[in-house]
Formats: sequence, structure tokens, C-alpha cells
Amino acid sequence: MAKNKLALITGSTAGIGFAIAEKMARHGQFDVIINGRTEERVNKAINQLLAEGVNKARLHGVAADLSTVEGIQKVQELFPDIDVLVNNFGIFEPKDFADITDGDWEKMWNANFMSGARLSRYYFPRMLSKNSGRVIFISSESAVQIPVEMIHYGVTKTAQVALARGMAEAAANTKVTVNSILVGPTKSEGVGTFLKQLAEKDQVSEAEVEKNFFKTARPTSLLKRFIKPEEVGALVAFVSSDEASAITGAALRVDGGLLKGIL
Repeated sequence: MAKNKLALITGSTAGIGFAIAEKMARHGQFDVIINGRTEERVNKAINQLLAEGVNKARLHGVAADLSTVEGIQKVQELFPDIDVLVNNFGIFEPKDFADITDGDWEKMWNANFMSGARLSRYYFPRMLSKNSGRVIFISSESAVQIPVEMIHYGVTKTAQVALARGMAEAAANTKVTVNSILVGPTKSEGVGTFLKQLAEKDQVSEAEVEKNFFKTARPTSLLKRFIKPEEVGALVAFVSSDEASAITGAALRVDGGLLKGIL
């Protein structure tokens, strides 16, 4: 019986990261490392997976803030060798460009870009040395269509796509693949809270808020609804698998048709 591959999904205690972890833990090929900032969040996520029937032997956890060097080092020390790295951890913050301070830029850059860059710098060479591995960056349609309300977020997502492509080039002629996933507006934990608050404020239903969002803020969406985290998780689980061995250097879209380009 083949040994399961070990997958680290960063920022996986809720939302897209949790959905990725669940899909991969159920896939059959993977043991999964759950990551969050606190032990409480990590334990809660693991207990939720156990309650939903995921095999306990397939789950590991590490509490670490990956926007810091210390957090990265903790993960590396606990798990010196992995087979799949899913760089999902990140933050977003709507803010007018002129109001984005140096501190804001640094915070966004360290969370969204440097976390994945630092982890990849450590794990990628090890994957190359054993000629096996997957690195995936959870980027966004904002990498291509920079949102005017949070330009700094969009810039970090564009950088992720560039890094993934460069790493894929460096892995040419090996069995290591590197890809990025361009995710569209997704009903994650934060978005769900935002919708609820906005509905209460405007005294309308959450469905009406969602409809208006896609009418005014994201009119090019063909789906006309928020993507479910598990819809993203399904794609990531596939790209992480042995079956996706020919997919590398790609920016794969799960954006609900929001991006108008055909490539």
C-alpha cells in the first residue's frame, strides 16, 4: 500500500484553506497539516474535520503566524519534509491607494507573498532533490484585474503568479509542478460576515446584497454568485494529485468566468 503524501495547507482553519484541507484529506492520497495563527483555531478545525468523518491519522496541526520569520521556522522544524505545499495564507483590506502606508504595504506583502516565498525557498529544493512534489499558490482574479479598492492586495496576488511561473521554469524536466490558482469572489468566513453585516445595515436580505454586488462591483462574473470554498478545494485537490502531473507553470482559473480574457 502506497504511503500517503504529506500536504501543508497554510491558513487552513477556515474558508478556502479549510475546504482545501477537507477535500485533500478525503482524497485518499494525502495526509494534511492544518495551519492557523492559534492553537485554538487549529484544534477547532481538526475537531470539525473529525466530526465530519475524516480519518484522525490523516490530520496534523501547527499553530504559527506565517507572516513572520519565526512562524515559518516553526513549521519547518516540525515538518522538515513535505510533498505538497499549498500557499493559501493571506489577508485583504479595502483601502484607498493614497491611504496605504508603508506599514500596510509591509503587512500585506509579508502575509500574502513572503509567507509563500519563504516556505517555497525551503521546501522547493527538497522536492527537486527527490524529484517529486507540488507547490500551489492560491492567488486571485485580482492578480489580473487589480481591484481599485485594495491595490496593495492585487499587487501581492500578481507577484504570487509571477513567482509560481518562475519556480515552474526552475523545475523544468522534473516531476515537481508549480501552479497558481486564480480564485474569484468566494464566500469565505470574512465575506460571509461582511454580507450579513451589510444586509442588516441596509435592511435587505443577504441574497439581495449578493445580487447587487455582482451587478455593480463584479459585473463581468458569469456565475453571478459567490464561489463556494469547496469548489476551489476540489480544483486544488486535483492539481495536487498524481493525475495532474502534466499541469505546471499555469495560472488556473476558478473565477466564475469573471475574467474576460480567453487565455
